[in-house]
Amino acid sequence: GLELDVNDFRKNRYKSLLFGALTFAIPIAIGYPVCRYLLNYPLSTSLLTASMFATHTLVAYPIASRMGVAKNQAVAITVGGTILTDTAVLIILALIINYSQGSLDQNFWLHLGISFAIFTLIVFLVLPAIARWFFTRLENEKHAHYIFVLAAVFFSAFLARLAGIEPIVGAFAAGLALNPLIPNASALMNRIEFIGNSLFIPFFLISVGMLVDLRVLLSSPVSLIIAAVLTIVALAGKWMAALFTRKALGYTKAQGQMIFGLSSSHAAATIAIILVGYQARIIDLNILNGTIILILVTCIVASLVTEAASKKLALEENGVHTGAESEPRETDEQILLPIAEGKPSERLLELAVMIREKHSANPLTLLSVVPNDQEAELNVKKARKELAPAVDFAASFDTRLNIVATIDYNICSGIDRTVKESQSDLIIFNWPHRQGFIDRMINDATESIVGCTSKTTMICHLTRPLALHRRVVVICPPLAEKEKGFRQWVRKMSRLSQELGFPLLFHCDRKSRQAITDVLKAKPSGSPVFYETFKNFREWEEIARKKPEFRDDDIIAFVSARRESVSYRPFFDLMPERLEKHLPDISKIMIYPAQFDSASIEEGYGDVIAPKSFPISASAISTIGEEVSVFIKKNQLQIRKKLKKTRQRRQNDLEKPEKSPKL
Repeated sequence: GLELDVNDFRKNRYKSLLFGALTFAIPIAIGYPVCRYLLNYPLSTSLLTASMFATHTLVAYPIASRMGVAKNQAVAITVGGTILTDTAVLIILALIINYSQGSLDQNFWLHLGISFAIFTLIVFLVLPAIARWFFTRLENEKHAHYIFVLAAVFFSAFLARLAGIEPIVGAFAAGLALNPLIPNASALMNRIEFIGNSLFIPFFLISVGMLVDLRVLLSSPVSLIIAAVLTIVALAGKWMAALFTRKALGYTKAQGQMIFGLSSSHAAATIAIILVGYQARIIDLNILNGTIILILVTCIVASLVTEAASKKLALEENGVHTGAESEPRETDEQILLPIAEGKPSERLLELAVMIREKHSANPLTLLSVVPNDQEAELNVKKARKELAPAVDFAASFDTRLNIVATIDYNICSGIDRTVKESQSDLIIFNWPHRQGFIDRMINDATESIVGCTSKTTMICHLTRPLALHRRVVVICPPLAEKEKGFRQWVRKMSRLSQELGFPLLFHCDRKSRQAITDVLKAKPSGSPVFYETFKNFREWEEIARKKPEFRDDDIIAFVSARRESVSYRPFFDLMPERLEKHLPDISKIMIYPAQFDSASIEEGYGDVIAPKSFPISASAISTIGEEVSVFIKKNQLQIRKKLKKTRQRRQNDLEKPEKSPKL
């Protein structure tokens, strides 16, 4: 339930519904007559065995993901069909169990309807609310998160048993309920997959394997014949469902082959159904042994077919996008995270893991710039010690992290030098703390760091854990599509919404909207995308003041620009303060797209380049004006109070009666 992409299912829900209906009905329609009339099994046994043919497990999905075709629509509808067919089969399992026990009467249906409604209400409404509260209150207790997920799974399985449904349905429902709160790239998801794949699933398979009696399987040809019949029927049913889906939706042969490869493997749900049926004495040992052979054969076939289809789809997609503009290769991406002060933020590291290219061979780089003074060596050791826990935190995401502590007289020059040495493509750092008046007058730290490099830079202020957000709002200025780093930041925001599983809203003009649409079409993410068009520049400048349009669970990404760039506007320098003032409790990201580097222009003219002027930022000038205005207003109030007191004193003196002289 946690691995399923809910956004892909919503986007392709009708196509997924079609495939889910076909991959559910066709195997049952083929399997029931075979089991009932060819193998001469009773009604309940034939129904349970035929429903087993309808299930499928995405065993070969990692192959499609490794080949880079996981976002193909054929893969998306197969994943969506998995939700439908597995849920339907598990519900049918409960019906067959009760039918075999003779309790399938009117009271059973009434009890099942009421209990299933209560079960759905608790799991899909109450459980997510409790999980959201728990993850917020205990954000730093990572081990407690995993314990909570285990408790939620066992609790849902217990509720399912009380409702008259198999516990595996409750576990599956718990995964669907917690899906929006546990991103695929999160540390919690990595722990769940590791423990599940290395502990729970092997023990489950061992327990099933111990039920197989090899002497029965090899002593009689009947067992081998039943195993062969079950395997052929299972593969034939899934092949016909994939063929009809390809014809109905107009897919290519490679896409049809991909659908068959992903849906032909039987594993987890199949084992669960057969095991429950065997324990309830609905199926015999021959079907149990034959099912184990079926699982082995179908998993091998699915892996081979999916790998062949993935190669074909990868070649087709590469052929479509050969005309895209040249950018750094995904495998060469390098992300730098400078740490100005204190320990690195776990939220910032998690954001970097979310938006990094999954095929990148380079680790993340965590940078600390130490002042070049008498205690430089001691401070370098201290900085590395403070950054060391971040390596373990990144390892929980299955991500490598390098720690760099460098010495420099200035933080900005140290960052610039490290960017050049590591050939970084993206810089991500925390939103700076509020500064004093003198610091702002001399230089603004944010503008200094942004101005010292031409790479894409993101300044982040995350007020809550990433998984607890519900939308990404991107405010894009006019002419943003003319910047060099335009495609990069669009893809990063798209990847963020994809990993977290929530929609993406762009505020932009028509030309920028068309450019954004082209980028997203070239590399679709599956997340729903919405647009709001600006009518004029004035409306765009006042976007930070429109607090009612934003929610507390939004991530607002404001696309700014460096000075002397195409899309730069003077009020960009004041936008961080406006966002901080009007939207203090909402997560914010300031994006400065990459510029064309001036190194090529300056090359060979180092002797004649004029030195840069003394840096005083626009925000500092604005702050000076505000301070002077406040100072004048305070003085005016004090002068008015003094004048008022003087006038009052004079008036009181005039109104006092003169004392008559004593006689």
